[in-house]
Amino acid sequence: MISDFHFLRPLILLALVVPALLAWLAQRSNDVRIQWKGMIAPHLLDRLVVDAAGRSRLRPSWFLVALLVLSITGAAGPTLRREAPPFVEDTAPLVIAVDLSQTMDAIDVAPSRLERAKLKIRDIVATRKGARTAMIAYAGSPHLVLPLTEDAALIENYSDALATRIMPTPGRNTGAALSMAAELLSKEKTSGTILLLTDGVEPAASDALRSKDNGVIILGVGTAAGGPVKSPDGSFVSDASGSRLFAKLDVAGLKALGSDTGADVATITDDDTDVRWIAQRVQSNFSQKQATEGDRWHDLGWWLVIPVAMLSAFSFRRGWVFQTGALLLAIRLLLPVPASAGGLQDMWLTPDQQGRLAYQRGVFDVAADRFSDPMWKGVALYRAGKFTEAVDAFASVDTPESWYDQGNALLHLSKFAEAVAAYQKALATREDWSDAQANLAIAQQLLKAKKQKDDEQPQDPNQKADSVQFDDKGKQGKQGQMNIAEQTSEMWMKNINVSPADLMARKFALEAARRSP
Repeated sequence: MISDFHFLRPLILLALVVPALLAWLAQRSNDVRIQWKGMIAPHLLDRLVVDAAGRSRLRPSWFLVALLVLSITGAAGPTLRREAPPFVEDTAPLVIAVDLSQTMDAIDVAPSRLERAKLKIRDIVATRKGARTAMIAYAGSPHLVLPLTEDAALIENYSDALATRIMPTPGRNTGAALSMAAELLSKEKTSGTILLLTDGVEPAASDALRSKDNGVIILGVGTAAGGPVKSPDGSFVSDASGSRLFAKLDVAGLKALGSDTGADVATITDDDTDVRWIAQRVQSNFSQKQATEGDRWHDLGWWLVIPVAMLSAFSFRRGWVFQTGALLLAIRLLLPVPASAGGLQDMWLTPDQQGRLAYQRGVFDVAADRFSDPMWKGVALYRAGKFTEAVDAFASVDTPESWYDQGNALLHLSKFAEAVAAYQKALATREDWSDAQANLAIAQQLLKAKKQKDDEQPQDPNQKADSVQFDDKGKQGKQGQMNIAEQTSEMWMKNINVSPADLMARKFALEAARRSP
């Protein structure tokens, strides 16, 4: 921590020469012997000078020197830790990996381990308030249920459809599930967390748990006493010996695994204690990663405003107001005044700092006027609904983020072709940017729909047809057949009525078939 201490603007420390010079000048001005040294002999001067008894040793010059030292140090930007960059999501992505091995149908927790896990997924997603969440189902092989999404209703629908019967490969492969989750999170701009909802982790997964860059949380589902396992038809499952299969949760083994690998481990509870614990761990993992991975340092200089204000209070002592105030006013008059000066605010805050204050208050028009940084100005204009001006502001910067923001503004202006081009420009530099890929797909769909609408515009009703013919045979009706190949994909989709569980079962079976030799 101390080794990370440095100044963000170290060149400002050169200004410490000013208070040092003031201290030297103040010392000379207060020394009577120096003033009379050239006029009176030293042996006589010592006899003539009488020190003032009881005179206060606190002088305005010393407080002014201390005030300047603190102010210059604060302006230099002392820092110890990193912070997240602006416009980066402050919520951590989460991948929920649900164990769908056979023992998850045990009924030691009502109504079953899997059903209780589904309820916990609902509660966890509800606490995340639209944060990006993905879901993986795994048994002997892992399968993606949903990629990272903010749609809580979609996650709820698919989590409700989870069942052990949909898994094509029996067993449990936690290591493969962790690898798939890590691959999903690797495409994100920020570090995330992997949540395992399981009733056991095989020893072979220990190495996979240790090697993950993202945080891992294990929520054990079940009880140490255990319970029988039910099959989908309602009967009890038997083991190889013919006895009823009885599954127990190895709580001690899970805790030992957590201590060995660094994963956070807990067991399911009847209330929301486990859900709140998971939310805290997700945010804690995110904050720790941001502190080590962020490319910006947190400026701690503003804390020195407190001692500066306390020292400034001494300027109101009798006889000090004029001396201190006159010097500060002289310093202010010597500083160049910008053309867009706004009073005391311009004296203490930069235009971007003023814009940030207005932005945080939601006054986006004022923020856009204050910002000098084009990206900040563009975002403020975007939030103010001035999309054309936002595009112009973003256009002055040639970065993937600028092209992405231009695409968003162009979508609001219904300039779909230009939006597609902007997103493609952003992806040319950042190929794995999931947000840009998703918005590009939306822009392409809107552009396609617009072209189709333009092509389907009705002809001029005043234009006459070349000829009109009537078919009298049509009055009698005609029995015919339609070739099934002529039906459109849209007609097929309208006639398909498959539950999410059956859909996932087919998808997982195809994926397992492709993976097998």
